Amino acid sequence: MAIGSGLGAQLGIAAETTYGTFVAPTKFLEFTKESLVLKKTTAQSSGIAAGRLMPLSSRRVVTRREASGSIDLEITNKGMGLLLQALMGTTVTPVQQGVTTAYLQTHTLASVAGKSLTIQKGVPLTSGTVTDKTFVGCKVTSGEFSCEAGGMLAASFEVDGKDCDEGQTLAAASYSNMSPFHFGQMAVKSGTFGAETALDGIRKVSVKIERPQDVERFYAGQSALKKEPIENDLVKITGSLETDYVATTLDDLHTSDGATSLVWEFVGPLIASTYYETFRITLPAVKLDEGPPVVDGYGVVKPTFSFTALYDGTNLPKIEYISTDVTL
Repeated sequence: MAIGSGLGAQLGIAAETTYGTFVAPTKFLEFTKESLVLKKTTAQSSGIAAGRLMPLSSRRVVTRREASGSIDLEITNKGMGLLLQALMGTTVTPVQQGVTTAYLQTHTLASVAGKSLTIQKGVPLTSGTVTDKTFVGCKVTSGEFSCEAGGMLAASFEVDGKDCDEGQTLAAASYSNMSPFHFGQMAVKSGTFGAETALDGIRKVSVKIERPQDVERFYAGQSALKKEPIENDLVKITGSLETDYVATTLDDLHTSDGATSLVWEFVGPLIASTYYETFRITLPAVKLDEGPPVVDGYGVVKPTFSFTALYDGTNLPKIEYISTDVTL
C-alpha cells in the first residue's frame, strides 16, 4: 500500500493509436506538480410546479465532458520522448548512434494531427489506497522549458483531454535511474545556422512552444465528448535570454532586427564512444523583440532579451534528445 499523500502519487503515459482510446501506460514520469482535472458542463432544467421551492436533482444533466491541466517536471536523461513527440508532432524512432547504447531522437516541428496520449495518474487517499484517474485523448497544447543559474532544466506541458475515465486498472509504476539536465551542462549559441558559436554572459533561458488547436469540437452524436482538436493557428515560439552585458552581440541584433540561429543545449555524461546525453533546442531564425540595456544602479547591467522564433524558409525548429532509450 502506498503512502497516503502526494509521496504515493504516480503519473504514467502512453501514445494512443486512436484519439481518445485508452492505452495502458508504459512510461512513468517523475513529476513535480500536475493539475489534470475533469471539467464538466452541466445544465439545470427548470419549470414551474406548484409548491416546489427548489430545482429537481433529477433534472440536472451533464451536457459535455473534457479534461485539461498541466504537468511540471524536470527534463531528465531518459523517458522524455513521448512528451516531446506530442509537442513537436514528428513521428520519431530513436536512431542508434554507431554501435553504442546511445540513441538519437530528432523531434522536428510538424503537424500534431493524430498525436495524442493516455495519461494516467494515481492519487492516494489518506488510507494509502491509490485511486485511478485516467485521461484519454490528451493533446499537448504547449511546452515551456527554462533553466537558470544553479537550477535544473524544468518544463511545463499544457494538456487538453477528451475525457477522464476512472474505470481502468492503475498500472504498476516502475522507474529507471534518471538524472536531470542542469545549468552546469548548459550552453547557448547563436549565429549562422549550422555554424553557431557560444554566447557568453547568459544567466537564464526560457523557450515556450505553443501549438494552437480548436479544442471546442463538440458535436451531436458524440455523447457529450469532443472530437480530436485540429490545429487552427500558426505555431508560436517565444522565449527570453537573461544576461550580463558582456558583449553587444544580442544588443546589435535587437537594434538591427537581424535574424540569428539560436541553439540551446545541455550536454551530460558520456554514454559511449563520442555520444553524450544531450537535450538540444535549435531555432533556425529568431528575432529579438525587446531588451536593450539600461543602467538602473551601481551593479552589473543585466538586460533580458525577449525573442520570437520564425521560419527561415528552409530549416524548421527541432528538439534533439540523445539517451539510452531504445523506444519512446
